[in-house]
Amino acid sequence: MQSENRIFDDVARMASGALNMLTGLKNEVEGMVRNQMESWMSGMKLVTREEFEVARQMAATARDEQEALKARIAALEAQLGIKPPVAKRAAKPKSTTQSEPPAKN
Repeated sequence: MQSENRIFDDVARMASGALNMLTGLKNEVEGMVRNQMESWMSGMKLVTREEFEVARQMAATARDEQEALKARIAALEAQLGIKPPVAKRAAKPKSTTQSEPPAKN
């Protein structure tokens, strides 16, 4: 009976050691993948979240300023009695369909 307990203890120790080894291997692989991804992403020249938020705020500010300037120009044109120009519509592209299929050589 004593020998069976020792065998079970040895098997449990081996399983525990194998589990610890696999955990260490998992951590090492995760670290290598993380390093590889970081080097790959740094080569893509991506912006950080902070840089993106700053650029987005600058664009929103510029858009607000543009709207204010458009309103101001419209008010000045109204004071001067100038009619604002009518926006021209883009010409529709002509259809490229042919009435006959192209001749085969």
